[in-house]
Amino acid sequence: MTTNDNWPPIVDRHTWDDARAVLLQQEKALTRMKDSISAARRRMPMIEVRADYAFEGPEGTITLLDLFDGRPQLIVQHFMFGPDWKEGCDGCSMMAEHIGPLSHLHARRTSFVLASRAPLDRLLDFRQRMGWDLPWYSTVGDQFNTDFGATVDNEERQAVSVFLRKGDRVFHTWSTQGRGEETFMQVFDLLDLTPYGRQEDWENSPAGTPQDPTYSWMRLSDSY
Repeated sequence: MTTNDNWPPIVDRHTWDDARAVLLQQEKALTRMKDSISAARRRMPMIEVRADYAFEGPEGTITLLDLFDGRPQLIVQHFMFGPDWKEGCDGCSMMAEHIGPLSHLHARRTSFVLASRAPLDRLLDFRQRMGWDLPWYSTVGDQFNTDFGATVDNEERQAVSVFLRKGDRVFHTWSTQGRGEETFMQVFDLLDLTPYGRQEDWENSPAGTPQDPTYSWMRLSDSY
């Protein structure tokens, strides 16, 4: 066995296969744990909420119920874009760029929208700049953001909320913030597969691995 600087050990294929087999069992356990948590999430209690929260979109003012677009499920990305901001949040933008074609979600009876407090014209201009076609709505007033933890003490918070529709009734079923949103950003999962990882200073990595302060490397995709 030889080593080079602070790299992981350099070994023969047989030794590598043994190490990979051990890690594979841990990865399978993680997958089963994720399945278990998802099953529990599907059984979470829900709370009925107002169906008439107002949103401004290209078609005019519509309601939370309208955002479902006839489907029974709705995912809302609370995109950080304050009323006086010139452009959207870096992390929220990275997340939006990982969503992909909504046809896949629609095939599973689920709608997806972005919602922000900035005026609609600014949202649509930024969307055009970034080359997105995701549906994006401006919240009318602060109540929706405040009620779902996306605006706290007039400060923006990145968040995701999930809703279920039963006829004209709307129910809040799940929300997350912070690292709970990493599920939406495949770039983290891809980087986690590499020897350097995410290269952020909180990670437990071999000595000598390049690392920067958490999220300090993030930019809008057209600004790197």
